[in-house]
Amino acid sequence: MDADDDGVAGIYARHSPFLERDVQVGVASGRVISVSFPRDADADAGADHPVLDSIDEYLDGVTPVAFDDVEAALTLPTDQRTVLETLREQVPYGEDVSVAQLARLTPGLDGEDDDDLILVRTALDANPVPLLVPDHRVRDGPSAAEPHVEQKLRSIEGL
Repeated sequence: MDADDDGVAGIYARHSPFLERDVQVGVASGRVISVSFPRDADADAGADHPVLDSIDEYLDGVTPVAFDDVEAALTLPTDQRTVLETLREQVPYGEDVSVAQLARLTPGLDGEDDDDLILVRTALDANPVPLLVPDHRVRDGPSAAEPHVEQKLRSIEGL
């Protein structure tokens, strides 16, 4: 799904009773550039966007949603982007990995190398689109979402 289906870049948000906070997405050039979970969304945020519809479906927990069709812009250094792309592509809904396992899955990284493990943790912490890049599926790594939200996301997937 082109994140900018309506042709308008901007900030979109909806309240999630399940998360007990808002879900806010930033969209530009047809891609989601940010996902956050503020207590109160930006006052001028729009409420109607197809990505928010997909997130609502995911948060309902009835049907697994992979977000494969949502284009995300990962504006990070190449090595961090590679880690996040690997996570998004290799760790499906309902499964989790350790930081070391994610390092082993990522081309060019070694799950035994301390520098590579630091790189993986740094990438997870800097993730601009948590949920779309499911850092909550890395059980011993940081998440870009706060712990309350991370645990709720893990619970949806039975992790």
